[in-house]
Amino acid sequence: MRLRFCLPLAREDTLSVLDPKSPLVLDTHELSRRAGSQREVSFVAAAPADLGIDVIGVPEGDPIQFDLRLEAVVEGVLVTGSAVGRLVGECARCLTEIEDEFLADVQELYVYPESEAEPDEASRMEGDLIDLEPALRDQVVLALPFQPLCTDDCPGLCPECGARLADEPEHRHEDGVDPRWSALAGLVPQQHEQDQDNSVSQPAGSRDHGRTEES
Repeated sequence: MRLRFCLPLAREDTLSVLDPKSPLVLDTHELSRRAGSQREVSFVAAAPADLGIDVIGVPEGDPIQFDLRLEAVVEGVLVTGSAVGRLVGECARCLTEIEDEFLADVQELYVYPESEAEPDEASRMEGDLIDLEPALRDQVVLALPFQPLCTDDCPGLCPECGARLADEPEHRHEDGVDPRWSALAGLVPQQHEQDQDNSVSQPAGSRDHGRTEES
């Protein structure tokens, strides 16, 4: 799974409220806006809460490994590198727990706050700071499968008893009445018995009279 970071834009007149000590905030002050100056950073940051969807995502607090290079260019700071983390979820067919890994390729230009770049051309910095969390959140969620599977050919669960069919390849049930109709199954013999009772309790003269009229 490859994810591309794309940070949302900040308004030019918006004061930075980012905490430079936050693990997902990068401070580019050391680059001093000198085109060509570079800085490589490798760090592990804890995953924020709700990084995923209902059936699969990155557990809160799970470590995410970032290996990035920050390079000052004329327009701003070019960030390239990767982020790797663990995904935990539930198979959509058999409901067993599954684990996977995401690899996020980072290649994004963050322009300076005063840049005249259009909103759809580049992401924008807040002062000297770059916030990775919105990008990480948006791109991971967008890349996640809505129906994750433990295996591509997962047979799922038995519709009658809920057994996991991958664990019991020979799992079978004897032919029987569909459980949805089981409540009606007892009505047939009850109706048959009632018809017999009515026949026995009918007076003999009534049955003979019926035959006389027919003749």
